[in-house]
Amino acid sequence: MSKLRSSTAAVVADTVRDGMTVAVGGFGLSGNPFDLIEALRDSGAGDLTVVSNNMGIDGTGLGLLLETGQVRRVIASYVGENKLFAARYLAGELDVEFVPQGTLAERLRAGGAGIPAFYTPTGVGTPVAEGKPHADFDGRTCVLERAIVADVALVHAAAADLEGNLVFRKTARNFNPVVATAGRVTIAEAEAVSAVHLDPDQVHTPGVFVHHLVQAAPRVKPIEQRTVRPAPEEVAV
Repeated sequence: MSKLRSSTAAVVADTVRDGMTVAVGGFGLSGNPFDLIEALRDSGAGDLTVVSNNMGIDGTGLGLLLETGQVRRVIASYVGENKLFAARYLAGELDVEFVPQGTLAERLRAGGAGIPAFYTPTGVGTPVAEGKPHADFDGRTCVLERAIVADVALVHAAAADLEGNLVFRKTARNFNPVVATAGRVTIAEAEAVSAVHLDPDQVHTPGVFVHHLVQAAPRVKPIEQRTVRPAPEEVAV
């Protein structure tokens, strides 16, 4: 049965409701599901909790949802590139939970694997561990972290087949695989959708985790920080 849907806007509007927790793949602007984020903005759903490594930048990616005031709470590792986010956080307009990056990835992975919680030494002795249970393992103090299961997960893939099997491209793989497994309903956008099954040995996320698939629109991919080497000087011959 094909999981490919004809309208990105329709599938997001039919899935997301006010007050939901939405997990979103991407790292910086790499691997962001831009079409799905724009559809989420256009859906008008509000009072959202967004789980993501970061909140994009001003005017791009998840930054769009901050501009429209649709986000109530953010669970993230890094938000330093978004001035609007900082302003709203400092003004008390956003509830923010900062999570160490590796811990965030593991909380999402655990949610997808059906593991309710796990212990980690990361964060012990810092504010992120305050109020959480602690335990010692082999002489090392660890803090208990709860898994994250999102109502909806939004991910971006380089390629997919009609069954929803996904392949990610290079660094765009980042948080997308763990986000895909952590959603009760997962919507994936893909740059290329194949009518032929992908090679199982090449699949990064099996289609069993994906409920809806949409074709991503062609676009120029934004670069958060463009860093290049100086052009070499021409050598006279």
